[in-house]
Parts: sequence; structure tokens; C-alpha cells
Amino acid sequence: MDFTFTEEQRMMAAAFRELTADLCAPQVLRALFDGHDTRAEERWQRLAQLGLFGVRAPAASGGLGLEDADFVLLAEEAGRAALPEPLTEQAALAVPALAELADVAAAAALLPSLASGEARVAVAHPQNPLVSVPPGLSHWLLCTPQGIVLTPADAVTAPQRASVDAGRRLLEPDLATATGITLASGARAAGIAARILNRGSVFSAAQCLGLTERMLTLAADYARERVQFGKPIGSYQAVKHHLASVAVKLEFARPVVYAAVTRLEGIDARTEACASHAKLAAADAAELAARTAIQVHGAMGYSWELDLHFFMKRAWALAGAWGERGFHARRLQALVCSKLALGPDQTFAASG
Repeated sequence: MDFTFTEEQRMMAAAFRELTADLCAPQVLRALFDGHDTRAEERWQRLAQLGLFGVRAPAASGGLGLEDADFVLLAEEAGRAALPEPLTEQAALAVPALAELADVAAAAALLPSLASGEARVAVAHPQNPLVSVPPGLSHWLLCTPQGIVLTPADAVTAPQRASVDAGRRLLEPDLATATGITLASGARAAGIAARILNRGSVFSAAQCLGLTERMLTLAADYARERVQFGKPIGSYQAVKHHLASVAVKLEFARPVVYAAVTRLEGIDARTEACASHAKLAAADAAELAARTAIQVHGAMGYSWELDLHFFMKRAWALAGAWGERGFHARRLQALVCSKLALGPDQTFAASG
């Protein structure tokens, strides 16, 4: 299977990186963490102007009609920048779910404004009860025991919750009592909820890849600049080994995430295994990057003055989003032990 990204996919990611260099500059993130952020709406509008919310929307709804694989590099860049707004939740979870439900009038009616960024939708799932919400939240898309429910934001009881990452505004909707328009129920709802969970897992994993790369870069840059005993600390073998371990962890996680994103339309056992494997591999890489970057920076690695804490806190927050580590480890274990056919003939998708 060819995981090579096209020139168009790389150009889109490069344009997004250029945008986030301004929208998520260190001074902007610092103002956000200090409680003085005034640019949330500007960020949302500029994401909309770049057409990012419509990447996965059908062309008939004003979107680009692209696939999950076309979004994965964008999710990676969102992580690399510690983007405060939940771009992936709206563009890569809510939009595909509503596109799948386009035969339902309420879903079809909302999809164009969702793709343009005018409507702002937060997605809640039992495995993601604390939801990162956009500025000016307009709707909830809820995976409830009754089915997939679409409801106005003000119709749901959703108290705000604290996060280790001040860049995320978290609400906890009450899924048990939520009411609204039921878009799907029964087996159809279960399938959509499963795809939402798998997409949430894989795209949060992609963000962890970007975070790992950013923290590794910060640590390596500091190791080149910090002089101890007459030479840069990066010249010492022990420091090199720590940074190399992170680089290896990152490069082993990338293909796992890229492979998982190609399977997200399915809900079979192997798709679930790939999604959980991606989340575990990428979250572990980000956790190692955070610990190593702190260690390389020494005691000042924990300090408020360094930009590092923006990225390590996002990594810690994403580790528990869309299924914490224990959930994915148990799911992968159960799938491997009971549902998946294993062996060399089963490892890779057949080509041809």
C-alpha cells in the first residue's frame, strides 16, 4: 500500500503551517494561557477562509469532497501548532458524520454552514465526555444511548470543566438527558458512533505526531544552544541518546497513524485495532517527547517562561481524549486475542 502524500496534500499542509505560525505564535498562546485571548473568533474565521472546515464535506455542500487521508497532515499541523480551536472535531468528525446522514433533512440543511465554518458543532461520545468546543458554539452532535442526536447548543446542560491545557475550552454535556433531533438510531447510529470514535482516535493521534515533532525540535534547538563545561550539551552522548529515542518513537508511530487513516470508513475489527494502535503509538511518542524535552531543558523545563509547556500540556490533554490509554490497550488486546486473524498473510492489506 502506498502511503506517499501527493503534492496537493503537502501544499495544503504547508499553507496551514504558514497560517498557524501567525495564529498560534508563542505570544498568542501565552495570552491565551494568561486568560487574555481576544483572537479566538479571528482564528476561526481564518481557518474558514482557508476552506479547512470543508475538506471532508461533499462538493454539493460547498466542500472539497476529499478523503480522511487528505486531512491527516492538517491534523498533524494542528497539533504541531497547539491550535486552540477544535478544527479536527468539526472538519474531520462532525462533517463526515453529517455527510453520511445527508438523507436526513436536518443533517443536509446544516452541512453547508458546517463546511463553511458558519455553524460551529461540538461532538460528544461516551469515550470523549469532556468536549473541546469552538468559539460561538451553535450545535451539539451527540452519540447518546438513543442514537445520534443533533441539538442546539443552548438546549444541552453542559457545565465547563477545567483542563491541564488552558488552550482548550472543555464542556461536559449530559448525554443521558439530551434531547433534540434524532438523526439515526439502532444499527445505523452504532456504526456512525463507531466511525466517530475511530476518527477521533486517529486524528488526535495525528495531532500527537505534530506535538512530538515540535517538542523534539524545541529540545534539540536548546541542546545546541545551551553550553555546559565549555561545549553545547547536545554534543554529549547521553543527551543525544535521549533525543534519538524520541525521534525513533516518532518515526515508528507515523506509519501506524497513516495506515490507520486509510481504514476509517470501515467499522470492522481490524479498523478498530488500527485506530487504537495509532492512538497508543502516537500518544506514547508525545509523552516521551514531553518528558525528554523537560529533562533536556533541566529544571527550567517546567517554567512558565518557556514555550515548551504549551505543547506538553496539549500532549497530556490529548492522551485522554477519544479514549484514554487503558481503553485502547484493552480494546486492542481483546481484538488481537479473539477477533483478528494474525500471521504474515494478514499483516498488510492486499494490493492489486
